[in-house]
This record gives sequence, structure tokens and C-alpha cells, in this order.
Amino acid sequence: MKKIVIGGGASGLMAAYSAASRGHEVILLEKNEKLGKKIYITGKGRCNLTNDCTPEEFLEHVVRGRKFLRGAAYRFSAADTMNFFEEHGLALKVERGRRVFPVSDHASDVTKTLESACRECGVEIRLGVEVNEIDVLHGTVRGINCTMGHISAENVILATGGLSYPSTGSTGDGYRFAAALGHTVTACVPSLVGIEVLGVAAAQGISLKNCALTCRHGRKIIFSEQGELLFTHYGISGPLVLSLSANINRIAPDECRLSLDFKPALDEKKLNERLLRDFGERSNEQLKSVMRGLLPAGLVGLVLSAAAVSPEKRANSVTKEERARLIAALKSFPMTPVALRGFHEAVVTSGGVDLNEVDPRTMGSKLVRGLYFCGEMLDVDAYTGGYNLQIAFSTGYLAGIGQGEAS
Repeated sequence: MKKIVIGGGASGLMAAYSAASRGHEVILLEKNEKLGKKIYITGKGRCNLTNDCTPEEFLEHVVRGRKFLRGAAYRFSAADTMNFFEEHGLALKVERGRRVFPVSDHASDVTKTLESACRECGVEIRLGVEVNEIDVLHGTVRGINCTMGHISAENVILATGGLSYPSTGSTGDGYRFAAALGHTVTACVPSLVGIEVLGVAAAQGISLKNCALTCRHGRKIIFSEQGELLFTHYGISGPLVLSLSANINRIAPDECRLSLDFKPALDEKKLNERLLRDFGERSNEQLKSVMRGLLPAGLVGLVLSAAAVSPEKRANSVTKEERARLIAALKSFPMTPVALRGFHEAVVTSGGVDLNEVDPRTMGSKLVRGLYFCGEMLDVDAYTGGYNLQIAFSTGYLAGIGQGEAS
């Protein structure tokens, strides 16, 4: 059987390998001048290619499409991904949070390994080829039309990626192809991205290693986690915020209320005792100086403002009510989100082909025979930590196998 894979990223390369290793004739088409352009920038150029976890643990980190991905998670697990790379000569290491990287710390080695595995199986790779449309007759794939003309095939695998980091070639081509063939494409939004917040510019550059971020939508708490957070020129970023963005990217950010606990290890009673001790030891100093024992300097003014307490006030003149307001500001500092940053900064795209129209056993279209999807083409996404690349590898593997062979 002849198969065409459109897209030479993580999912496309895995799909091509999976198909060719089973004896299929495979042509991989990539519109860029080289393969895996997005792989090169993942993990700050080191490529966090998966997470050393069980299928169940992997699924716990999936934000959307958890039920859909269950079969794929077991069929080609994180352990299978690690075995694949090691068996093809790429040494791996596991770091904090069980994140898996190549020992070389070079993302390019991940792409080289995938490419080498594909070529060893006989995959024909054509670079600089742009696909114009998928050729379908009577609901069945016949091939594709591209800048090289018409190429016939019984199967076409769409692995064109999403919309994040458009400079890598992720411009939504696959979504347009899918929609043209009758598929529903869920509106795409940025995910794993920073959030623009009002009034925190004074804290730019401050990194908090252990704080707690909570998000409320109406009366419901939709996110509450501890971790690392970074204040930026536009608002907030860092691991906590990226995870939050995955939970609020399909609602209006200004409908959310954020609160930050600067001292999650201290309850209100212990925090009150800490303030009383600090105020007693430095009773004649101004609060803007005393509070630096609790917070980085750039945050002191923001917290005092939120508590409506003057920064010039002497510690020995702080009232019980003012101290209560300070505790409230430290434990639940309010922030107003106005927007998520755009696709140019987003790690992944949230949205894509409606999962109700895709067979989770094969990644095959339920509308067009011979058409398959993988990676960011699908309306699935996960948190950071290697989970999104694992989605790419798992779904690419199944798409390459194809109909009737995934049992």
C-alpha cells in the first residue's frame, strides 16, 4: 500500500517510520527546507521528547482528549518512545519531573534519529514540496496535488502541525485540508503560553520558585496548583502559568479571577506570627523595608497597595486590621488577566479536528476512507513535560499502522 505523509515534524516522522517498517511504500512531503523545524526549538533547543511515566500517569497530564488518547497511550507508550530512540542509537537521560532528553542536549539529534530510522525503512523524503489539496473521489483518498503535480496513494496522513510558532511552518494547512473534506475543526487557540496581566510591571523579572496560583471562573475554581511563576513585561509566565493557560484558553480571560499565594507553606496563623515577629524586631523601620524579609523588593509595593497599607508606615504603628489585610494580600494577591499571548509564543495549539470524527484506534477519518490525522492536527493537548510530544509519537505511530492493523 502506498502512503503519503504530509508534514515532517515529530508525528509525521513517526507515522512514516511506523508505516514503512510494516512494508508500505511511504512518501513524506515537507514544505520546509529541512525536517523537524519545531523539534529544534523544543525544550530550549534540548528537546524534552517524552516523560518517563506510565500510560495512566501520561493520561493524567492530558488536558483535552484524554478518553480519545487512552488506546494510543497504551499502544505506543512513553516507554516505547524511549525504546525507539535508544534502539536507533540516541542515548537518553531523565531529569527533574521525569522529563526525558537526549544525553547530547541537542534537539537536532532527535530529528536526525527519526530521519535515519525513516530512511533505513525506505521512506522517500521530499523537502520543499507544498501540498495544495488532497484528492478524494466518492469519499475515498486517491492521492494529493502538490507543487510537484499529482501523486497517487491509497492513504494520506495529515501531520502538518498546528498554528504555534508559525515561523517553523505551522500555518494551519492541515486544518484547511480537513475542513475542505467535510471535517469539523474546533477553533484553534494558543496553549502553554504566558498571560497578560494588568498592574504587575513593577515585578518584571522576578521569579518565584514555590507559590500557589488559583483561578476562579464564576463560583468555580478551575485551576489551583503550586509551582514556579515568572513576572514578565506583559504579565506572568513560567510553568504554573503555562499550565493555567491550557485550562482557560477557551474562555474569555477577563472572565477569570486570579489569586496568588506567595507563602503556601504558611497558613494565616503562622504568617501572622511571622509578621508580628518581623514588626517587633524592626519596629521603627518603614514597611517597604521590613516586608523585604518576606518578598522580593519589586513585589513589596504591589502587595502593600493591594492591602491598602502605606509603604512609609512604621512597623510599630501597623494596626491589627492592617495586618489582616497584609495577610490577605500575601495569601490571595489578586491579578486581572486580560489576554493570553499569541501563537508566536505558544508551545502548542489547542483545537483541531473534532475527535468524534476520528477513529481512536487508528487515527483514521470516519468521513473519508484512507485519510488519517496525528499530532496537533487533532483536538488534543497536554501540559508541559514531554506529554505533547508523546501525543505526537503515539498518534503518529497509530496513523502509520493504519486501518485494520491496530488491534
